[in-house]
Formats: sequence, structure tokens, C-alpha cells
Amino acid sequence: MTCYISLIVYRLLEKKVGEEFTCDQIIQTLRYMNITLINTAGGYIPSYTRTELTDTLHQVFGFRTDYEIITKSTMRTIIKNTKNVHKKEI
Repeated sequence: MTCYISLIVYRLLEKKVGEEFTCDQIIQTLRYMNITLINTAGGYIPSYTRTELTDTLHQVFGFRTDYEIITKSTMRTIIKNTKNVHKKEI
């Protein structure tokens, strides 16, 4: 069951980005889209290289993580919104 659901999620991601990228490209990109905490008061900075796929993912899912510094409040909002989208799709 887990494998089946994983394959469906891969395919849905592929469809969401317009089938321009393969599942392997999407998974690799998501795996390496790390964000680093600068310090407890400062916020976060992206630790990944921006690509056409990362730009497409940002556009499709409606949030950006490739700014110079992402404040903690903005990061909390992004996380909250992803949880809300997840609940709506279920």
C-alpha cells in the first residue's frame, strides 16, 4: 500500500509541474532543497541552487524559499499553509 501511494504522489507531482520534469528530477530536487537556520533570531537562508525546477515548484505551490533571508514568521506561515493545503486535498 505504501509503495502504491508513493507512486501516486510521484505522479501527481509530475502532473503538477506540467510533466516537464521526471519523477527522479523532482525527487532529487526536493531532497536537496535544504534551508539553513542562521541563528535563533535571524531566520533562514536557502542552502540550495536555484533551478528551473525549483522556480516551477515555487510557482505551482505558491510560496518562495529562495529569498536571501526567510524570517521565522514567514517560515511558520509557509509550514502552516502547506498543512492547510494537505487537509483540503484529503
